[in-house]
Amino acid sequence: MNHLILKYGAPLTLLVLAIFAWVIYRRISLGWSELMPLAVAAVLVWALGVPAFIYFWPRMIVSGYKRALLKRGFGGGPIPVNTLYAVPETASPTAPGVGLMATGSTDLLYIGGWLDLRKGPQILHTPDMDGRYYSVQFTGPSDSANFAYVGTRTTGTGAGDYVLSGPGWRGTMPPGMNHIAAPTESALVIGRVFVESDADLPAAYALAKQIRLEPLER
Repeated sequence: MNHLILKYGAPLTLLVLAIFAWVIYRRISLGWSELMPLAVAAVLVWALGVPAFIYFWPRMIVSGYKRALLKRGFGGGPIPVNTLYAVPETASPTAPGVGLMATGSTDLLYIGGWLDLRKGPQILHTPDMDGRYYSVQFTGPSDSANFAYVGTRTTGTGAGDYVLSGPGWRGTMPPGMNHIAAPTESALVIGRVFVESDADLPAAYALAKQIRLEPLER
């Protein structure tokens, strides 16, 4: 989705501005009195549209990712709920077969999935990265805000297990695990693993595949 915005945002903006300029020109050609209703309408659209955009746009972004993950995945088929899929190649907008996670970066492997905690907590397992940069972010669907991170900058690069629970969970934490309380029952999960070079890709991918989710109670 970010790729589409970057690709088509500028021409769509120019198109909207051109249409708006044409409408104003037509109104002025009919007389300045015809411009007043247009000005009133523009103010109303701005006053109502801006708050609506601020409220709905973050939800639309995360909802779009959710639909894409659960229906198409990263190009290799749907990704089931509470399953993380690691992309085997680095992501780039110029690469053939651009996928959902295409970005300007060519030194990261991406991991993605949709977290659903309605049936109980999930455990996020991360392997020992031995100093390699990685991160896993959790994004809430209601405001598109990242509410938690696991990775090099927050938890280090050692192996770890993290209990992800929804609101109101009162269960018992297993020994040796860390707790992440999600503000909602679901979240978008996006992970990144650094790739130093083409020769390093197999090792990075092997580690990325070990970042996984599993139920707390089986």
